[in-house]
Amino acid sequence: MKLFGLADCNNFYCSCERVFHPDLNGKPVVVLSNNDGCVIARSNEAKAMGIKMGTPFYQAKEMLESNQVAVFSSNYTLYGDMSKRVMSLLSQYTPDFHQYSIDEAFLDLSDIDNLQDYCKQMVRKVGKGTGIPISLGVAPTRTLAKMASKFAKRYKGYEGVCLMDTDEKREKALRLFDVSDVWGIGYRHAKKLQYYGIKTAWDLVQKPGSWVRRELSITGLTTWKELQGESCISVNELPYKKSICTSRSFPGIGLNRLQDVEEAVANFAAACARKLREAYIACGNMTVFCYTSHFRPDAPKDYISSNTVFDVATNDQQEIVANAVASLRRLWKGDGNYFYKKAGVIVWSICRENEVQGSLFDTIDREKQQQLMKAIDAINRKNGHNTIRISTQGYSKNWRLKNQYLSHQYTTNLNDVIILKI
Repeated sequence: MKLFGLADCNNFYCSCERVFHPDLNGKPVVVLSNNDGCVIARSNEAKAMGIKMGTPFYQAKEMLESNQVAVFSSNYTLYGDMSKRVMSLLSQYTPDFHQYSIDEAFLDLSDIDNLQDYCKQMVRKVGKGTGIPISLGVAPTRTLAKMASKFAKRYKGYEGVCLMDTDEKREKALRLFDVSDVWGIGYRHAKKLQYYGIKTAWDLVQKPGSWVRRELSITGLTTWKELQGESCISVNELPYKKSICTSRSFPGIGLNRLQDVEEAVANFAAACARKLREAYIACGNMTVFCYTSHFRPDAPKDYISSNTVFDVATNDQQEIVANAVASLRRLWKGDGNYFYKKAGVIVWSICRENEVQGSLFDTIDREKQQQLMKAIDAINRKNGHNTIRISTQGYSKNWRLKNQYLSHQYTTNLNDVIILKI
């Protein structure tokens, strides 16, 4: 019987912080977004306190302090390295392994004897080897496996593993599962289904396929089939982001020098390129934007926005950064009275690396650049984020993140390695 597993790290960002702060186990923890803007991760204890995802930090700061909630700034270098360690252990349990996101991976668990024990051993090994708790859902389709992983996370009695390998288990799960939480059912479709009185995944599968195709399109029909136990989604068809944006607000009144804004944009573009490579995708278009504050009536206003169309879809850092900086320089009005409060880079028209259409007139040696990027990524993974960078990324701190609660880079920086005193 074909069975898929979905391994999902529990409250991943918070769990990463707890690995190096074991005194926080069982206590409320939250992680903030870039610039310490809002809450993007919560431990179960923080969720129980009513702290909502996306809550602005300035609104919740007093409440967090009064309740002794541990607060951390985003430490993506640490999270990325811990993710790599988790995925390395998971990949030992099946030759067919596919990382889906920083904290999720699909595994082929077909034809394995004593599957329940095998999966529990996997959960224990990852927890012991990394300190990160995971939940594992196993089912005949990837959509059902995703659902099963949520049950494994929700009920402690499962001991981290929910095996949905019979029709009886599938039906019971569908009856208990809110249709809006089904993988592949977006907000718009969820609202439509509620209008028709469809509240659970079981209600959805009772509808005829023709109705689902008409109301939810071919994507909804695929989800409907998957919920019925028919595997329709291959690894190459897993959803990926339609765009990636890296942006930031600048401190104080903003930046008015090209050098500072240029450096920030170069780093945003480099981050987008890295995210593309990590997901094995490429972009065909890029937008660079930069604007002054809307709330300063005494200062002149400006909005820079430039779009680049790449002849060949790319995830090459040099190409993306060079075009982003050139776009900014072309529209810059000169240093002086314009104080830019925010800038960012958006890459879009996304396609998979293996689907990139070449060009007869392409002047870039794509194979050579790809090998160079692999080497740079490997060095940066081993020695720390941005160990090797493009010169325009610079080292200035004029635009850098506000990260007052940043933890150390325990696993990637020798200066941050934990010292034990005996």
